[in-house]
This record gives sequence, structure tokens and C-alpha cells, in this order.
Amino acid sequence: MEPDLFTAAAEERQEKDPTGSPLAVRMRPRTLDEVVGQRHLLKPGSPLRRLVGEGASGPAGPSSVFLWGPPGTGKTTLAHVVSKATNKRFVELSAITAGVKEVRAVIEGARRASGGYGQETVLFLDEIHRFSKAQQDSLLPAVENRWVTLIAATTENPYFSVISPLLSRSLLLTLEPLTDDDIRDLLKRALTDERGLKSAVTLPGDTENHLLRIAGGDARRALTALEAAAGAALDKGEPEITLATLEETVDRAAVKYDRDGDQHYDVASALIKSIRGSDVDAALHYLARMIEAGEDPRFIARRLMISASEDIGLADPNALPIAVAAAQAVAMIGFPEAALTLSHATIALALAPKSNAATTAIGAALDDVRKGLAGPVPPHLRDGHYKGAAELGHAQGYVYPHDLPEGIAAQQYAPDALKDRAYYEPTRHGAEARYADAVEWTRKHLGRKRS
Repeated sequence: MEPDLFTAAAEERQEKDPTGSPLAVRMRPRTLDEVVGQRHLLKPGSPLRRLVGEGASGPAGPSSVFLWGPPGTGKTTLAHVVSKATNKRFVELSAITAGVKEVRAVIEGARRASGGYGQETVLFLDEIHRFSKAQQDSLLPAVENRWVTLIAATTENPYFSVISPLLSRSLLLTLEPLTDDDIRDLLKRALTDERGLKSAVTLPGDTENHLLRIAGGDARRALTALEAAAGAALDKGEPEITLATLEETVDRAAVKYDRDGDQHYDVASALIKSIRGSDVDAALHYLARMIEAGEDPRFIARRLMISASEDIGLADPNALPIAVAAAQAVAMIGFPEAALTLSHATIALALAPKSNAATTAIGAALDDVRKGLAGPVPPHLRDGHYKGAAELGHAQGYVYPHDLPEGIAAQQYAPDALKDRAYYEPTRHGAEARYADAVEWTRKHLGRKRS
């Protein structure tokens, strides 16, 4: 609801003496130009610029917007900036505590403000995905008639969590995870700004790097950890925040892992080799090290997809679909939840029966091709659909396997130089035993000789 006298008094005290507020609150941007990251949403003429009154004149008023993104990327911050910058009436609700009654009260207040004073209302609704369909329905008339301009924030995919009529009447703005450079800029500002730590302590490079890993792209988490570590350093009388102090404060040890150095490749290699060796516990250890060090989850997922074909193959045909599904899920959800998905896939791959037969098969085939063992395609396998193909003998004598009782035609498929070459040598591990039987049977019925 709108601020009461006590809330207004508290905000006034905070402005006069901000030191009583958390660092993340004190460092909230006051203008859109101070916002870290999200430059794609802050261009001139963007919906957010229009909401604060920049270029919002004319017959086309500002649109209601949905802010969708991971925690700590600035959804609440953007709404806060709008509340400070706009001359509109600003009302804030949280879907965790508000219901239809509160929404209707805001809408009625907005109609009175518009009719009586010509004042527009901006409604910020946090966690809108927690609203039921009926609660979201109650917003429709106000958004459709522009009694309120809605800013709705959500960490969930709106296409699954928001009713389509409400979504279609608004613009969807996707917030991207903050980069390390974004968080680094924010930390530097917080260290020196008068609203922040006022240069009371410094942040060495190794401590900053660990703080970036802890943050994981979450600005709020970064500032909270910085404030706690700075307080501990000042209590000790230290002029800088050491790595040891940060570790003590946040209870997370700095992982000796350089995402751009040897450790990046060594730990990734150890993860894959542990999966190949079926040591699920070692695999989970290396996975945890990569996650804790802030490794890109998409990189980990790509390695798991490669492992599924390289080391498991047809011994467990479900391994690759599991790895691919994990990669797709990771791309959609990101950390921290992606850790669960990566664990799921890592366990499945580590415990799957192993076979590198698919790897050695394509390796042997590529080796022959690179050696020049190719030769022309047998005439009966060539394309016979174009005019004149028959005169060239193309597709003549081809036997259609589906016309035969057993569905297999004993005819030559490979070029002459390779007609008896066998590349795929299946194991009898797991499900590949079935493929081993199939290979033996088909080669026999094709009249193939081993070379």
C-alpha cells in the first residue's frame, strides 16, 4: 500500500542518516544512469525511460512492464528508481503478503487519483508469480484501462506463471545476469561512495575475485558479503579486507581455481575422467569445485554432453538425452538451481555402463577417409531421381530393404576399397549388448567379411 506516516518518517530518517540501513539499500541507484548492467533495457526511449518521464510525452503513454530475471539482477532496484524519479503516484505491493482485497484498494485509489487530481499511478508488484489466476485477473481492468501502470517483477518464466491476458497487455523485459565486471564496478563504487564505506577499507585483488565468485552475479549478495567482511576488518583494525577475513565472515573457503588458467582445465578433466571411471563421489567433488568457483554452468553441461557420447555411448542410450536435457535446463534456470540439474546428470553418467565404441568407430572411419580410402559411391546407391540418371546407371539394381521379409538387403553399401571394413566394435556392457547382437546378425546377413 502507499506509505503511511511512520513509513514516511523512517524514509526521511534514512535519507538524513543512511548508515543504519544495509549497504545494499544505501547503494541503490537513484537514477537509471546509476544502474549497473542491463544496458539493453536503458537505451533512450526504452519503456523504463518512459516510465520515469523521459520522452513520455505525446498520445502514447508508458506501457506496463514485466521484469523477469534471476535474483539480484536489479528488478526491485529498477522499480525503486522509477518511484524516486517519476512524478506519478507510486504504490508497492508484494504478492507474498497482498491479496485481491489489497489490489482492488490500490486500483480504486488509482481511479480516484486520476479522476480527482489527474495523477497517474504506478503499481510495483513484486513476486507476481505467487499470485493465483484469480488474483492476476483482478489486475486486468486496471492495466487494460491504464488506471495503473504496472511494474511486475518475477524470477519465474512469465509464460508459465502469468495469465496470458495480463502478459499480452504488458511488455516483457528480460534482465540478464550481472557480469563479473558489473559486480566489480558496483563493489568499487560501494567501497568509496559517501553512501557506502567511504574508503574505510580497501579490497585486494584476491579477495575481490573470491567475492565475485561468492556473488555469482547477484548484486545484493555481493554487497551483503562486502559489508559483513568490511565490518570484520574494521573490528580487527585492518586497513584492507583480507581473503582470510572474507572467508571467516561468509563461511565459504576460497576455491583454488582460476577459470582462465590451468585449474580450469585440470578440474574439468578430472570431472570427466572420474565419470569415465564410474567414481560418482569423485565426480561430484569436482563438480562442486567448479560450481563453487563460479564456473559457467553451460561449460559444465557441454562437457557432460561430450562425455555421454565419448565414454558411454550405446551402453546406456539414455545418457545423451539426460545430458542434453540437463544442458537445456541449465541454460533456462542458471545458478543456483542449475547445481541440482548438473548433479542429476553427473550421477547418471558416472553410474552408467561405459563404452567408447562410438568414439573409436568414428575415429577409425575418419582415419580411413583422411588416408584417402574413399572411392566412388556404388552405382546402385547413387541418386536416381533426376532426368538422365538411369542412362548413367545410377540407382539401377538397388534392392529396397523394406520389400524383403527380414528388412535387410544383402548388397554392397560401402565403396569398393572399404566394402569389408568394420568400424563399430560394440562392447557387451549394459544396453550395448543388444547392439552387439544386432551388428553380428546384420553383418552376417549382408554377407560381410571382416577386414
